[in-house]
Amino acid sequence: MADICVVGAGVMGLSVAWACARRGARVMVCEAALPGAGASGGVVGALAPHAPERWDAAKAFQLEALMMAEGWWANVARTGGGDPGYARLGRVQPLPDEAAIARAEARAEGAARHWGGQAEWRLVRAEAWRGLVPHSPTGWLAHDSLSARLAPRAALGSLLAALRSAGAEIVTGQPMPAGPGSPGRAQLPPARAHVWATGAAGLVASRGADGLALGGGVKGQAAVLALSVPLAAQVSAPGLHVVPHADGTVAVGSTSERVWQHAEKTDDALEAVIERARGLVPALAKAPVLARWAGLRPRARDGRPLAGPLPGFPGHWIANGGFKTGFALAPALAEALAEALLGEGAGPPAAFLPDRLDAPRGDGR
Repeated sequence: MADICVVGAGVMGLSVAWACARRGARVMVCEAALPGAGASGGVVGALAPHAPERWDAAKAFQLEALMMAEGWWANVARTGGGDPGYARLGRVQPLPDEAAIARAEARAEGAARHWGGQAEWRLVRAEAWRGLVPHSPTGWLAHDSLSARLAPRAALGSLLAALRSAGAEIVTGQPMPAGPGSPGRAQLPPARAHVWATGAAGLVASRGADGLALGGGVKGQAAVLALSVPLAAQVSAPGLHVVPHADGTVAVGSTSERVWQHAEKTDDALEAVIERARGLVPALAKAPVLARWAGLRPRARDGRPLAGPLPGFPGHWIANGGFKTGFALAPALAEALAEALLGEGAGPPAAFLPDRLDAPRGDGR
């Protein structure tokens, strides 16, 4: 019997499995389709910090996650031999008007106060980044040195390789329930604890005491473009990330669609994102599109990931709802969950515990 059975092989599930396996636990990962079949199989891979205003425990935890990411992913790579494509490049954002400058100045003060000197958020003159972004109407950009990137599919491959090296069992292509108590004939292998990391479907299948689903899926669309001249940093604007990767490609995205007809089909909404990216970064004006992607990103009801024991289901835990922050938070949430699962620590901060959404039942009703 496994110590830990993780259901779902996206970044959350695989990260929890790895954090447990490297502590010596017997780990099994069960995936109904293939690893990365959901949102973790996307293409963007932006690890971007929350804005430093309205500071709280959740933002402090995300800062911790971003600071530990480089060493954590390097350890994964050393164990399994795969390169997750991590790099801390920083990010620039054009400031279109005086109001944007004022917000950026306030954020610079907030970063100095809360980031503890580990990174900075500052205003820089646009000419210092000539060729990377269009001329800023104000002549100013916001620059943070904390933003980083991963290659999502390569990162999953690195985790799988590390898990296999550590002796974990990976089971794919088998029918799996979406949540504890959800309808269906599939049975999970016995384990001392089960961790549910089943993406958007799992959030829909698990219900709170009020009868509402714990969350659902938000459709995202993104694209990969070729670029012969590497970008020195990520570039962002409201609702848009432009992320250079080590293989000479640039990922652009993403949409956030609450209503859609086809969850995994791209459409005109993605073409609009591509055009915005071309306008934001002149070097992309004639860059060919190599790939397009669409899928559902799991979002908990209040927008914050769920990580911790499931009330009403002894021995069942959840690691889900990453939405736009899944890859950024996965290392820290995985380590906190592993410590709690194996009796070595208290677990994730209260801000991420599922009982904040009222005792989920997970019975599909």
